[in-house]
Amino acid sequence: MLGCVVASLYAWQTDQNWAEQNLVFSLNNLYAGRVWTLVTALFVHASPQHLLGNLPFLFVFGNTLEKMIGRNNHLLVFFLGGFTSFLLPPLFGVYSPDTGMLGASAAIFTLAACVMLMSPLKWSWLFLAPQGLVAIIYFALNSIIVTDPTLLGQGIMFDQSVAYIAHVIGFTVGVPFGIAWSPKWKRNLVITLGLFGLYIIILFILATVLGTALPFGAF
Repeated sequence: MLGCVVASLYAWQTDQNWAEQNLVFSLNNLYAGRVWTLVTALFVHASPQHLLGNLPFLFVFGNTLEKMIGRNNHLLVFFLGGFTSFLLPPLFGVYSPDTGMLGASAAIFTLAACVMLMSPLKWSWLFLAPQGLVAIIYFALNSIIVTDPTLLGQGIMFDQSVAYIAHVIGFTVGVPFGIAWSPKWKRNLVITLGLFGLYIIILFILATVLGTALPFGAF
C-alpha cells in the first residue's frame, strides 16, 4: 500500500510523457526494452480517486491472504496476477500496443479469488460483509461489463478507461492458487455462491419494496 502511494505521488508530479514511457506499462514500452514498467505500473495509479479506490481492497484481501499463505506466496500471487493481466489483453489484440495500463486492481482481483476459495466467510469490518461475497460481486460485475454492459440496464454507468478485462483475467489467475492452497475449496465455492444468491434475493426484495430498480453492483 505504501509503495502504491509513493509511486503514484511521484508519477503525478513528474513529466507526464516521461511517466508514460518509464512508469506505465504498454506493449510499446515492453518492445522498447522498458521491462521494468511491468512492475512500476502495478504501483502507479492514474489519479487520487483510482488510488483511494484500490487501497481498501488491497488492505482487506492482501492482509487476509498474507496471514494465510505468508509474505513470499502473497507477493508471488500479486505480481503474477498483475503481470498476466497487463500482458494478455494487448497480446491478444484487446488493446493496441500503445495503450497504457496501470494500477493494482487486477492484481488485487487475483488476491480476492484466492481469499474467496480459502476463507470466504472471513468478515471485513471495512466492507461490513464476508470477503468471499465482496470478491464474487465484483468479479460478476466486471464479467458482465466485459461480455455485455447493456445487461446492467440503462441506469448503470461504467468507465471506459477501466480495463475490466484485466480484472477478470486477474481473478482467473487467482483461482488455481486458491484451489491448490485450500483442500476445502469446493465447499468454500458453494458457500460463496450461496452468499451471492442471498445477496441477489435481498436486492430483489429491496427493489420490490422500494419500487425502484437497484443496480446489480449496489453494495
